[in-house]
Amino acid sequence: MIPRCLVSGLALVAFAIPAFAQTPPAPPRPPTQIAPRPPATNGATAIGRAAAPANVPTISAAAAVQKANGWLNSVTTMVADFIQIGADGKRSEGKLYVQKPGKLRFEYRPPAVMEVVADGRSVAVRNRKLNTQDMAFIGQTPLKFLLKNQLDLSKDTKVLEVGTAPNATSILIEDKATFGGTSRINLIFDPASFQLKQWTVVDPQGFETIVSLFNLDLNEKPNPALFKINEDRQRD
Repeated sequence: MIPRCLVSGLALVAFAIPAFAQTPPAPPRPPTQIAPRPPATNGATAIGRAAAPANVPTISAAAAVQKANGWLNSVTTMVADFIQIGADGKRSEGKLYVQKPGKLRFEYRPPAVMEVVADGRSVAVRNRKLNTQDMAFIGQTPLKFLLKNQLDLSKDTKVLEVGTAPNATSILIEDKATFGGTSRINLIFDPASFQLKQWTVVDPQGFETIVSLFNLDLNEKPNPALFKINEDRQRD
């Protein structure tokens, strides 16, 4: 039987490992003040031109994807604060560290007991309280947009929708190579800089996790020790 914490962790994160936080349930979609989800469109419209409200410059879907690729590919390291809303509506916070290619760490603040670490080859979902660890291959996570040196959203995933709003550009993608089946990821970018602000992952089981980023630092180089996985701790 596949451990739910592994499915949640990889479906991530964003790694929706709920059960630890303390705030009231969040809405099932991204907070509207950060980035509302664009309305559903048919395939032709979604890949043709992004729908924009009044007073927002129109940008084609292809141009939006190109700008998103450009920003994501320009990033080699990242340190940021994050807030995560899990599938059960509970909230947790912590620090995200990224070192391309393939290395990341989601370090959750107490009372959370989980952490997620990728070392470039594998991804481990750890429970610090129980001292257990579940692992999977890195290619099974839906976080290609954070981990690959060079990414083309149109080739490495399937672009389903592109939408614009006054404070966000949204790109909905589908990845069929994730752990357990197909995941959908809604990426939210700042419409001016195309800096990544937020993403929502719906995992193959339908669980939704929202992660918002704050205080991004693209110059700090994370300590390599943050990305080490102790495989002796792997769960039986």
